[in-house]
Amino acid sequence: MREGIVSERSFSVWKLLGWMCLPIPYFIYQIVLRMREQKARETLQGKVVLITGASSGLGESLAHVFYMAGCKVVLSARRKDELERVRKDLLECYSRTPTHPPVVVPLDLTDVNGLPEKVTGILNIFGKIDILVNNGGISVRSTALATTIDVDIKVMLVNYFGSVALTKAILPHMIKRQEGRIVFVSSVQGKFAIPQRSAYAASKHALQAFGDSLRAEVDDQGVRVTMISPGYINTALSVNALTGSGASYGKMDATTAAGANPDDMAGEILKCILRDDKDVILAPVTPRIAHLLRYFCPPLYFWIMARRALKLAAEN
Repeated sequence: MREGIVSERSFSVWKLLGWMCLPIPYFIYQIVLRMREQKARETLQGKVVLITGASSGLGESLAHVFYMAGCKVVLSARRKDELERVRKDLLECYSRTPTHPPVVVPLDLTDVNGLPEKVTGILNIFGKIDILVNNGGISVRSTALATTIDVDIKVMLVNYFGSVALTKAILPHMIKRQEGRIVFVSSVQGKFAIPQRSAYAASKHALQAFGDSLRAEVDDQGVRVTMISPGYINTALSVNALTGSGASYGKMDATTAAGANPDDMAGEILKCILRDDKDVILAPVTPRIAHLLRYFCPPLYFWIMARRALKLAAEN
């Protein structure tokens, strides 16, 4: 009887030790991952990084992250005065850190034919572009019916054709050097669409498809493609969004206000690049579930979206 009790206790001890050891492989994996990230971070020193939409929001946060990593940051957007502000902030915030002075290159993503000239100007300064971060974009708050075709075209021009044109202007130089990285900051709405975002979601769906095709085509030429699909981020995206008529939306959505901190998101994006991630969703649980439902249980997803559309219509 006593032997049985002892054996049972011994079994319980070993069982407890087994459960305690389960997290060990996970922690080892995390340690190895961080060591790889740190080693990759060292390779960023002196890399030329072109960031679009760098005048505010996530683009501004990305500028800080890459600048602190020792990169030669090129700040691009339409508003030169805001780009100069970001440049000044970078120089003042890290005045004691050995870094490369940022360069301001204003550009308009809708001027797709003028983008190659902008790229040539940057190449004349640095001789190369190591990383292109396609972050610039606009959003819309309107139903498909209420959105004029001019707005559809403008959103597609900025979010899709602008990024594609800039990528195509830089790509030959990366292929010639057999190295480089193209980063697309898309959205979870490039994975699945929600009501009153038809123009925006369509542009991000297109970007997703372009990125997937490009990744395969340049895989053997030393160029890497990273697609980032964030959830809501607490920036002025909704404030700067367009209505269906093309007017300024001018309001901060509750979902946007409750979104991720842009500085935190920028840090996560840098980690994705260091890990050479191909396609990443950086969002809370709910958007991730919606993404899974769209592909594994479409009828339920369609029903949920229909209910959401009714709710939004009632609120408006």
